[in-house]
Amino acid sequence: METKRTDKDILYKGIKTMGLTLVLMFLGPTLLYVAFSNEEKPLYIPLLIIGIFICGLAIYFAFKGLKTIMDSMFNKK
Repeated sequence: METKRTDKDILYKGIKTMGLTLVLMFLGPTLLYVAFSNEEKPLYIPLLIIGIFICGLAIYFAFKGLKTIMDSMFNKK
């Protein structure tokens, strides 16, 4: 009979992805705040685009990290 164990290497990879997600979750809204508080400056549009892109990346990496952690717990490779 096989015992179910967490694959620690895959779990570590998922935790690293969630760490990146945490950084992006703070960076994206910060850039959006800076962009919206300086609407008359020439860098308004580039900061807005970069901020929205980083927020999207944060969402993507959050789902990817959670999926990786779940795969490590339920032995799916």
